[in-house]
Formats: sequence, structure tokens, C-alpha cells
Amino acid sequence: MLPQSESDAHVGTPFPPDMHDARHLWLKAGLLLVWALGTFGVCWFVRDLTWGFGQWQFGYWMAAQGAVLMFIVIVWVYCAAMNHFERQDELHELRAAASGDE
Repeated sequence: MLPQSESDAHVGTPFPPDMHDARHLWLKAGLLLVWALGTFGVCWFVRDLTWGFGQWQFGYWMAAQGAVLMFIVIVWVYCAAMNHFERQDELHELRAAASGDE
């Protein structure tokens, strides 16, 4: 049996409760909704999406390239929002430490 390193000691443990606050859950729910609408909504209504987008119809463009670009934007928004949340939490902790309220 291989020795267990200190970094492996936390593998498989659940996230602490503060990782699941309402801001994170609403962000995840909103981005999953955008993902579902972009993936399944466009595929379901592709015949109705007949307006032009450049040289192609919108349904064809969304299936060929738009969905991939949409997924990249979703990842970027998630990353930016999580960085913003972390900065807010650090600022809140610094203010709490400075005021002596811990």
C-alpha cells in the first residue's frame, strides 16, 4: 500500500458548507438554464429559427459554432463571477478582522 500524502487526506471529503451559499447556487442554476436553453432549446426549435445569420440560417450556425462559443462564454462568466465572490468574501473577512468581530 502506498503511503498517503497530506494532500490526499482530503480526497473524497465533502465541501464545507460555505462553498454552497445561495450566491453560488443561483449562479450555477442560471448558467445551467442558459446551457439547457442553448443546447436543447435550439435543437428543439431549429426548424423555426430560420432568420439569417451571415450567410447561414441561425439554426445551422448555432448547431455548428454558436453552441461551442456559448459554452466558452458560460465558463468565462462562471470564472469571473467566482473571482468576484472570492474578492467579496476576502473583503468581508478583512473588515470583520479589522473591526474585531470574528
